[in-house]
Amino acid sequence: MRGRFFDQGGMFSYIRPEQRIPANHPLRKVRELVREVLGGLDHSFGRLYSHEGRPSIPPEQLLSALLLQVFYSIRSERQLMEQLAYNLLFRWFVGLAPDDPIWDATVFTKNRERLQQGDVFQKFMARLLEHEKVKPLLSDEHFSVDGTLIEAWASQKSFRPKDGSGDDDGGANFHGQKRKNDTHASTTDPDCRLYRKAAGREAKLCYMGHATMENRHGLAVAGMVTLATGTAERRASETMLKAKVNKLGRRITVGEDKAYDTADHVTNLRAINVMGKSARTTRMRAHDTQ
Repeated sequence: MRGRFFDQGGMFSYIRPEQRIPANHPLRKVRELVREVLGGLDHSFGRLYSHEGRPSIPPEQLLSALLLQVFYSIRSERQLMEQLAYNLLFRWFVGLAPDDPIWDATVFTKNRERLQQGDVFQKFMARLLEHEKVKPLLSDEHFSVDGTLIEAWASQKSFRPKDGSGDDDGGANFHGQKRKNDTHASTTDPDCRLYRKAAGREAKLCYMGHATMENRHGLAVAGMVTLATGTAERRASETMLKAKVNKLGRRITVGEDKAYDTADHVTNLRAINVMGKSARTTRMRAHDTQ
């Protein structure tokens, strides 16, 4: 018998969002873990907020939403709000009921900045990595470091001379001009830099992201974002690995590609008790065998 088609369906639903999520969905275990860690940060959250005024976005929901943005590579917080509006899986993970209103993207960004200034992000990730269920998954001896370009949300037309010259056309006609970071800057994102990853590649306005991965399961254990420069990858590597050595209190090994294979970087790593083990970083390997 053919079923009857109802375009809008019922007005009310008596099924909880929890019942809509498959029992074996990977986010179930992640959500349980995140809730436990967030519960231990209640005191840190309390110090960031006043006891008066209008209630803001709960920090527990804000951090959960940011995790979803990372897990699903959502490009902006405005798109994240759009997903939360209709994606039942996302609502369930964050802790929103189907009828709860979604936050304004600007309000979400301002509340996120408050957590950044209070170092809550660092505390949250540190406790998550130190959790008894997560710690056994992480290697504490062998690591890999790499960097990637993060394209800025700034147009090439916004990259104009710092002295204000050549603005008659609003930066629209920049072809054939010599543009350098020393003399030019973006009017919409002054911190981004014009950079090309390799010879022959297109130069883009961007930042540089860096990650340290443990080698057992390939999980990220440290990360940072810097200005895009020719030495940013090496300096970021030294900063992240030094923090790891200080925490562990012993020597570690690291694998890096050819971009890191310079004499000064090898010397700096050896000074902080880090040894190279990558087959491609020949100079580091030569130093280790001396």
